[in-house]
Amino acid sequence: MAEPELAKKLARRQVINSSEIVCSINQTFNPYTEFPDFSRKEIKEYEKMFKMYDVGGDRYIDFEDLKRMMEKLGAPQTHLALKNMIYEVDENNDNRIDFREFLMIFWKARAGELSAGSGLLELAHLTNIDVDKAGVGGAKTFFEAKIEQQKRTNKFEEEIKSEQEERRQHEKERKQRKAEFLEKAQFFQKTAA
Repeated sequence: MAEPELAKKLARRQVINSSEIVCSINQTFNPYTEFPDFSRKEIKEYEKMFKMYDVGGDRYIDFEDLKRMMEKLGAPQTHLALKNMIYEVDENNDNRIDFREFLMIFWKARAGELSAGSGLLELAHLTNIDVDKAGVGGAKTFFEAKIEQQKRTNKFEEEIKSEQEERRQHEKERKQRKAEFLEKAQFFQKTAA
C-alpha cells in the first residue's frame, strides 16, 4: 500500500528537481515574466482573487483557505481531494499554495495539463468564467477572445503603451485645467485692481 504512494512522491520529486521553474524562498518572483501567457489585467485579477481567499493574510492559501474557497465557489471538496489539489501544485512541499503556485493552476489549465477529475481544473473553470452570469453566448465570446488574445505577441507592450498614453492624456487635461484656472484668476485680479 505504501509503495505506490512512495513511488508517486519520488516521481514528483524528480520532476521538481529536473524542472527549471523551481522558485526558492530567497528568489524574487515576477509573474509578468514567468507567466507571459497571461495579460497584466489577468495577473492583477488572479492576485485580487488570491488575496480575497488568503483569509490569514500570510500570502499563502492553506488547507482551510482552499476549503473555504471551494465552498464559496459552489464546488466543495473532500478532505482528500483538497490535499491532492494542494499536492498537485505545491512545488516547495510546504503544504500550502503561494501566489506563484496559484498562477500555476491557471497556467496548467490553459495548457491542458490538469486531469479531467481534478479539483484544480474545476477551480480554474469556476474562477475563469461564470456561464450562469455570462450565458452560453458569453462563454463563446469569452473563449474566442481568449484565443485572439493568445495570438497577440506583443500584448504587454501594447498594454504598457496604452497605460502610458492614458497617463499622458490625464496629464495634458490637468495642465489644461490649470492654465484655464490661472487665466480666470488673472482676469479676477485685473478686475479687482
